[in-house]
Amino acid sequence: MLWSSPLFWIAFAVFLFWALGAYNRLMRLRSAVLQSFGSFDAHMVRLVALLGEFGAAQTVQRGSLLADAGAQELAALQGAVTQFSASLAVARARPLQGDAVAALAAAREVLRATWATALQKLLADPVQPTALTPAVDAGTGAPGAVPVGLSVWQVRWEEHAVQNEQAIRVFNEAVVQYNAAIAQFPASLLARVFGFKAARAL
Repeated sequence: MLWSSPLFWIAFAVFLFWALGAYNRLMRLRSAVLQSFGSFDAHMVRLVALLGEFGAAQTVQRGSLLADAGAQELAALQGAVTQFSASLAVARARPLQGDAVAALAAAREVLRATWATALQKLLADPVQPTALTPAVDAGTGAPGAVPVGLSVWQVRWEEHAVQNEQAIRVFNEAVVQYNAAIAQFPASLLARVFGFKAARAL
């Protein structure tokens, strides 16, 4: 009978060892995606805190002048920060779900564009300090001169941007490796059985 055949049990043992190895590999790759998203998340939390400090500092420095100049841009920036924070919270709970990561990526782009617009408006505001210091334009990347008070925030934003891009690159590389593993036959059959689903890069 088949059950008493040594060849059957040898084949079964080989399959079992392969399945365990393939499953453990998929789990390691999925854990790498989760860990890399955790690093990106930490960078984003610090960026949100930076923008909160920026908004508070502008309110203190400018006071009632916000009603006349820069108020709309700062309000838009605060709205973009709120939207991004909400998207980040959702993606944090579901970093392997494509819709959550897609919403986070879109919110991040909105935040970047809103920051560039707000900074450009504030740079043109005559109530800013007259002393200038070399800097890089937030929207175009071109060299120029900005008020001392804003250059500090711009430099801090650029520093965060460099760190964020590195974290995103690590996350995207982990996603590519994970997606390739669950799509490769015959591991794809195992992935389907255990519910491994493709992730989305940022």
